[in-house]
Amino acid sequence: MNTTEYLSIIENIKREINAAEYRAALHVNADMLLLYYDIGCVINEHKTWGSKFIDNLAADIRLSFPKSKGYSVRNLKYMAKFAETYPEREFVQQVVAQIPWGHNIVILDKVNNLEERKWYIKNSAQNGWSRNVLVHQIESSLYQRQVLAEKVSNFENRLPSPQSELAAQTMKDPYVFDFITFKEDMLERDVEQALVRDVTRLLLELGTGFAFLGNQYHLNVGGDDFY
Repeated sequence: MNTTEYLSIIENIKREINAAEYRAALHVNADMLLLYYDIGCVINEHKTWGSKFIDNLAADIRLSFPKSKGYSVRNLKYMAKFAETYPEREFVQQVVAQIPWGHNIVILDKVNNLEERKWYIKNSAQNGWSRNVLVHQIESSLYQRQVLAEKVSNFENRLPSPQSELAAQTMKDPYVFDFITFKEDMLERDVEQALVRDVTRLLLELGTGFAFLGNQYHLNVGGDDFY
């Protein structure tokens, strides 16, 4: 048996298993979100029955499905808000179902604009944000800084389109490093050390396309050393 070939086969199989498990998880998540959406629609159709309807519904679901979680009064109210916020079921299936229910609750609670909601949904799915990261990005106004703010750069003059547009889209204005306690007489070295201490939050703020390779890089320019 060729050891190199065998190891390659094993790696390929493991990748296939991971991919299949991920697709299965996405499918389960989508089914659950559509179920929550349908329940929310039913609740909204019977608003005239008052708040007791939701209380009774939660109690009856708990009796029929004692091992099932997610059907508390609070969660049923979120389902109603979910269905009211997104009136098109197809939109829920194709866009909103990309992220978990907990992420959707965060966006429902903290974001009011539909375009902004869509942006956070898309970026949560693409970047694999956890719920805590999503909360941090919303509370630091990432959408406003990434999408709405006027970005000052010379990319349009220095880079051909569409590279100039892509480069501009990667910029935020301004960057928020409020996790560092700044002092008036702070030296560059102190700022660097503070950023390295909080490297995870720094990389979240910098966004896609950045990785921490080291905090010093040696450059020799004209015989002089710079770091």
